[in-house]
Amino acid sequence: MEKSKNIGTIELEGMEFKAYHGCLEREKVVGNDFVVDFRGEMDMSAAAESDDLRDAVNYAEIYDVIKEEMAKPSDLLEHVTGRIVKALEEKFPQFISFSVRVSKKRPPVSGVVQWSRITMYHEH
Repeated sequence: MEKSKNIGTIELEGMEFKAYHGCLEREKVVGNDFVVDFRGEMDMSAAAESDDLRDAVNYAEIYDVIKEEMAKPSDLLEHVTGRIVKALEEKFPQFISFSVRVSKKRPPVSGVVQWSRITMYHEH
């Protein structure tokens, strides 16, 4: 008989970064405020049973990967989001699927906009 799985979700929401992403020269110099959200699904059976960090994904390591990619300027939100997805995929192959949302506060448009956002999904 096959052992049952406990599929669960890990979420890190509202990670705040000052970064220099954007096509306009001013964005590259002054920067902007960004918020990144992560949501990932994985089998949590071992951690649920053992209560041992070695059987789980360390949230701080997810944060560190995202922080490292946010520190590298990109013209496009699609590019920085894609880099984050690729880096997380390489470091955490145990995720069944995950999503990353990068939000830029007050994007430079000719009107009032709270956020511009890109969300990318990855599945194994």
